[in-house]
Amino acid sequence: MALGPAFSAPVFIAICNPGLKNMQAARLIKKYPNRRLYDTQTSSYITLGDVKQLVLAGDRLLVEDAKTREDLTRSILLQIILEEEAGGTPLFSSEMLAQMIRFYGHAMQGMMGTYLEKTLQSFVEIQSRMTDQSKALYDGNKSMPNPELWTQFMAGQAPMFQTMMANYIDQSKNMFVQMQEQMQQQTLNMFQAFPFQGPASHAGDRDEGKN
Repeated sequence: MALGPAFSAPVFIAICNPGLKNMQAARLIKKYPNRRLYDTQTSSYITLGDVKQLVLAGDRLLVEDAKTREDLTRSILLQIILEEEAGGTPLFSSEMLAQMIRFYGHAMQGMMGTYLEKTLQSFVEIQSRMTDQSKALYDGNKSMPNPELWTQFMAGQAPMFQTMMANYIDQSKNMFVQMQEQMQQQTLNMFQAFPFQGPASHAGDRDEGKN
């Protein structure tokens, strides 16, 4: 499945990347009963599109119900993703969404959430490296890259990107195996805590009774 243009993909990555401006205090946005969003930093009402731009800018957001102070951040971010999926080229295929739904209520739901988060963080690191490497192509001109350097850069990107993606997939697989092993060990430890008696013990008890 191909990623969408610079309309959908950056939004999803920005929403899911906790490293963006991670040290700053969260920007408080209040949601009122009339569904209007109020930005406490600018003391003005904003739209969902404005919230999207704040996410793309790397701002940490906290959306609260103005009356109950319930945390609505996830709800608002999911609305943004839904609009992006409906309005642009979607990131998620129907099959992928169906697979994600099947994990709700599953014993491995928590593990799957952690796995997806770590996997996305690895992908964002790859994106960041490629962005840093491309900065050298602009010769002080932020709008137009040096043509010769750009050609060389693009020629070298395919094998490098394939290598990075291969390493990323290997790390992703290893991480999932480790998480699975940890879950199996936790399950084993849990059952070992119960004083179960095996068949051999019962047979021994019967022999002692006969004597």
